[in-house]
Amino acid sequence: MPKHACIFNESPIRLWGLTSRQRLERVLERSGITDLTENPESLPAGESVLLIHGGYLYDERVIDTLAKTNHVILRAGRPGKQAPVAASVPAELAAQVLAIIRGTSPADTSLTDIRVETPESLCSSYNQRLRKSDPPFVLPITRENQRDLEKRLFSSSYKGVTDLITKWAWPRPAQWCTRVCARYGIRPNHVTIVSLVLVIIAGILFAYGQFLWGLVPGWLMTFLDTVDGKLARVTVTSTRFGHFFDHLIDLFHPPAWYVAWGMGLGVSYVVLPKLSLDLVIWVIIIGYIAGRLIELTFKQCLGSFGIFCWQPVDSYFRLITARRNPNLILLTASAVAGRPDAGLLAVAIWTSLTSLFMLIRLGAGIMTRIVSGPLHSWLVDIDKGDYDRTLAAKVFGRRESTRPMDGHA
Repeated sequence: MPKHACIFNESPIRLWGLTSRQRLERVLERSGITDLTENPESLPAGESVLLIHGGYLYDERVIDTLAKTNHVILRAGRPGKQAPVAASVPAELAAQVLAIIRGTSPADTSLTDIRVETPESLCSSYNQRLRKSDPPFVLPITRENQRDLEKRLFSSSYKGVTDLITKWAWPRPAQWCTRVCARYGIRPNHVTIVSLVLVIIAGILFAYGQFLWGLVPGWLMTFLDTVDGKLARVTVTSTRFGHFFDHLIDLFHPPAWYVAWGMGLGVSYVVLPKLSLDLVIWVIIIGYIAGRLIELTFKQCLGSFGIFCWQPVDSYFRLITARRNPNLILLTASAVAGRPDAGLLAVAIWTSLTSLFMLIRLGAGIMTRIVSGPLHSWLVDIDKGDYDRTLAAKVFGRRESTRPMDGHA
């Protein structure tokens, strides 16, 4: 694994507020490389160095993979017109390879122990962290494609398998809001703190029976919950604390909202005849906990990719499963119709049904594991062309990257 890195020919053009050097330094630090050098040829023999042309935008997966390997030159560009843009090599070869990447020296056929890779051959398209298939990219940074590259970075930061609101309603406004935050130096944790405040305000309004008013900060919170993660990824500012803080809020506030909604019904509304409000709330809480435990069991015992990425049916189901956003649709529709009690009942029924479906899928996963061996995500198979013409690949996978561009930046 390289211990050093050399960034050269960096671009001053800012993408999401960062120059190419600033972005690369942050990505390298996350990959465990903090020793940057301007003279890689001066490093002692036996060391290894990562050489990076700073005039390109690199998918984080590409840098991370290069940081974990050695004896490789990376080429990028159109097929047939690819140029060397980065390398991970022993220090004694640094000067020679650096000249090749800079274009001041032709490729040396004597480098027989150095393999040549492209972004696609170096990394898998499957991105488990973001639950999607998205081909890795390396693209030149120019004034002309600056906005396209920012869109590419934002798109790459978005989860593929998620609920229908996050997937289709929030991307465009979230991109605009993320741009404003990046421009004015607003950090992801600042956005998360505002989200927490909105969680509390919405819960208080629900508890007092002000359902429509409570839904305003509630929906705004769900929007900012999308923004903080995207802001962290496009500016490479995610932290362990921020990740934990955000997920802790996401885990505990939905059931708290349902309880507050039930309290509001007791204050300002007559519950459905012969229906126990306590029973409805307990059904929601138990169903919610059961769903989370099923997810955890699948991830720990069957596949770290998670139950919603196992097969296409599971990914489709994630769009509408009884999580916060789909449940908020039910609550919003009922509040607008003047029947907030029916909304809570609908959440209870839908939570029970979706948890039951997940339990069935967990059982199917266990049986498949016993009969056929280890499970894998269907998103991995998109690389193999197994789902090229399917709707699932179009919905949850990205088959082409930003248009390729020739030459050095």
